[in-house]
Amino acid sequence: MAKLIGKKKYDVDMTEGSISRHILSFSIPLLVGNLFQILYNTVDTWVVGNFASDAAFSAVGTVGPALNMMIAFAMGLGSGAGIVISQYYGAKQYDNVSKAVHTTIVAGAVLGLILSITGCLLLPTLLKFMNVPDEIYADARTYLLILYAAMIPPALYNMGAGVLRAVGDSSRPFYFLLVSCVTNIILDLLFVIKFNWGVAGVAWATTAAQTLSMVLVLITLLRSDACIKLIPKKLAIDKQILKKIIRVGIPSAIQMTITSFSNLFVQSYINAFGGSVMGGWTAYTKVGQFLQLPIQTLATALSTFTGQNLGKGQTERAKRSVVVTLYMSIGFCIGAGALVMLAAPTLSNIFNSNPEIIHYGTYFLRHIVPVYFLMAIYQTIAAALRGAGNAKIPMFAMLGGGVVFRQVYLFVFSRIFPGNILPVTYAYPVGWAMAGLILVIYYKKADLGKTRLVD
Repeated sequence: MAKLIGKKKYDVDMTEGSISRHILSFSIPLLVGNLFQILYNTVDTWVVGNFASDAAFSAVGTVGPALNMMIAFAMGLGSGAGIVISQYYGAKQYDNVSKAVHTTIVAGAVLGLILSITGCLLLPTLLKFMNVPDEIYADARTYLLILYAAMIPPALYNMGAGVLRAVGDSSRPFYFLLVSCVTNIILDLLFVIKFNWGVAGVAWATTAAQTLSMVLVLITLLRSDACIKLIPKKLAIDKQILKKIIRVGIPSAIQMTITSFSNLFVQSYINAFGGSVMGGWTAYTKVGQFLQLPIQTLATALSTFTGQNLGKGQTERAKRSVVVTLYMSIGFCIGAGALVMLAAPTLSNIFNSNPEIIHYGTYFLRHIVPVYFLMAIYQTIAAALRGAGNAKIPMFAMLGGGVVFRQVYLFVFSRIFPGNILPVTYAYPVGWAMAGLILVIYYKKADLGKTRLVD
């Protein structure tokens, strides 16, 4: 193990130097990489919207929450693994870093298999629960069935990329996503335009691209000469490290999964307004995903930064990073919100040229995006707490404020104002506001140093 220590080319020690520089330099490749990851489903939507049919467009867009629900669990467990690894790395406990890497990969493979089986079994129930209209049911089922059957590649990619990011390497995950996204675009166009496979074509293209990204990240870990090197004969579960990963990862996974599941409720309310509103909501969600990325990316960078610094015992430096990140995130929200207010019709038109769909896409964008700063507050505070090893409070805040309160709000206001789209439009902002309020109150009294995971 003596060889597998020390700082390597792509590793970044965030325990020294400028806080803002570290967060920005980590965030930029991560942001671009996440942009390409979102392009998987966005390209699928664009291709079927322009080269297949309106029904296919609505089907691919509508089932996004059902797909994200499964991937969210893998991402949550991956974030837990990344935080454990980042704290070990900050503490320079390289033997434990290696054990955590091998535990993470084994756990990722098992999780991917479980998600595939669960998704395929629950598919009819999920589609029924979402009130998917008969005219798009077959396309929605085909698209989800193919992607659910192939959950191991995205699960392993997210776990492997989490390992790299934990040691400050956000560059190579970006390169892998760039390659796989280009592959996805080429295959989308080939399968839909040339072979006329419709939604099945875009699903197979996405599966192939995700498999490629998984292979690339695993090869990188196998070839590494640092403490994150993957050695096949050492693939095993370390029970003590797994407990730490579960301590942080399971609350995060539960939060992400239930939040995604709760999005099915919101989608069911949207679906009740018909195809044009569904198409407009699809256009909003696609644009909104890109706008949310910088917020989520800064939060991910903050988790890694906080993890490494608390691993070294630098609590005050970790606290300063929260303030820096919050300013960056809210500043982006203000600037982006102003631009979207002006460009909303054009942005909606990118995905579908139907005038009614453009109208509703513009409506949703202009009402929701200006209050994205509420999301920035809760994402930033939650990321800091998770980086400190405290994932339960963010979970309770999001489940209480962003899920339960949101569903109560929808149930009440949809009945007070039946047939009115406005209350449904603000379902997400009211959830963000409540979750953010809970987290801010808790954070003011919290001691980040008490929940760190390393001795």
